[in-house]
Amino acid sequence: MTAVDPERDRSPIVSLAQFEPLARAVMDPAAFDYIAGGAWDEQSLAEAEEAWRRRRLRPRVLVDVSHVDPATTMNGQAVTMPVAIAPMAAHGLAHPSAEIASAGAAAAAGVPFTLSTLSTESIEDVAAAVPDGIRWFQLYTQADPRRSRRLVERAEAAGYAAVIVTVDLPILGYRERDLRSGWDLAVKHGNFPDGRPDHASHRAEESGYDLLQDELDRALTWADLATLRSWSALPLILKGILTGEDARMAIEHGLDGIVVSNHGARQLDRAIATADALEEVVAAVDGRAEIWVDGGIRRGLDVVTALALGARGVLVGRPILWALAGGGQSGVERALEILRHETVLAMTLLGARRPDELTRSHVAG
Repeated sequence: MTAVDPERDRSPIVSLAQFEPLARAVMDPAAFDYIAGGAWDEQSLAEAEEAWRRRRLRPRVLVDVSHVDPATTMNGQAVTMPVAIAPMAAHGLAHPSAEIASAGAAAAAGVPFTLSTLSTESIEDVAAAVPDGIRWFQLYTQADPRRSRRLVERAEAAGYAAVIVTVDLPILGYRERDLRSGWDLAVKHGNFPDGRPDHASHRAEESGYDLLQDELDRALTWADLATLRSWSALPLILKGILTGEDARMAIEHGLDGIVVSNHGARQLDRAIATADALEEVVAAVDGRAEIWVDGGIRRGLDVVTALALGARGVLVGRPILWALAGGGQSGVERALEILRHETVLAMTLLGARRPDELTRSHVAG
């Protein structure tokens, strides 16, 4: 099987699921497993998509749906649909054009792109290549706070519109696929010109995850968020919230937004699926901050379900990398086009003309 060119032949690609086998065919097997894998027995990974599929929708009829528009705002910024690209490390593992292609596709589609701290391309290079796109920066807080501050300052200077702090990775989960493959992360990490963490492996004598974890701040607490906020004027959003208790803490500490996330099921196996955690978080926040959700989003049906359950928008992860691997920027553009088309269809059939017309009454149970 060869890489697809969606611009030349779009008709065979009609769902996000079709990109995964294309990616598997063209990617290094260990790199594919690094992206695809979850933690421990991958129970949470298996449940991520199923949790959305369990939900049943309650369509309303005899509504004027002659004009349906999925446009909304996320982080106060106008977007063409309530979808953003989630932060994911090392897009270069999927395609040489890496984050520049993914960000370019997001800009073309009118949706936000989130750059990972561990991106292949640097904060500045992505900004220079895609100056007109909506760009957010995801921060892994570093053991040396000076490094964290410098990353935030670089993001603000380069025109990124928000800082999304990942809070569910004090230590990496037990990822058996990588242990079995002896995965070697010998790829460019554009945000670390001093070389850390530039080369890592999963060999017993030189564990790449150990090298990465040496850079992470395991002592981060709620009390530190004020310091993070003081480094820039950018909105500060927490990614990795799964409980009402932590959602309330985030509001008490003045956070601007929350991403309901279990880190793609790559951290704590048997953690609750985000589709099941979302309503608890929404209830705890009670409209005081914006809520997004990721994990297992594969269909426009998932998008409308998330919005009906109280999310402002969704973040899409692995399917973007599969599309990138299969077709570069045009592959990602096609993936986003499919997701938009499905979302509009689902809204139309539910009797919702705008995202804000999707309510809890549209979901059974």
